[in-house]
Amino acid sequence: MKLQQEEREEPEINLTSLIDVVFLLLIFFMVSTTFERQALLRLDLPEASTAESESVPDRVEFIVTDDGRLFIGEDELVDPRQATVQAAIAERFRQQPEAVLVIRADSEAPHGLVVRVLDSAAAEGIQRVSIAALEDQGQ
Repeated sequence: MKLQQEEREEPEINLTSLIDVVFLLLIFFMVSTTFERQALLRLDLPEASTAESESVPDRVEFIVTDDGRLFIGEDELVDPRQATVQAAIAERFRQQPEAVLVIRADSEAPHGLVVRVLDSAAAEGIQRVSIAALEDQGQ
């Protein structure tokens, strides 16, 4: 004797809510991730026997790359002329008047650009200037 025969439905997994959760996680990780621009810039700093470890609390970094590009902090300067460099330094030191200017120049960077940065700092009256170097390993 057969009682009622029920037709069994196959259970299904609703993927819509799962996809929504995955997209929310993806958006969360994209927004919360920080990227360091310095990792993109490869600098070979020159070595110096009097190099000290970095212990400067407030600093403004000016980077001169081997191909002649100039960066102040994370911002690239579009024009390497003296007036542009001086205006960029002046703007940063208006925001941080007690900071130290740290020049990070590649060992193959054009010497004229480093002098231009130093001259611009002097024209702005910045007295606390440092040039980043690696400690000499006695080679």
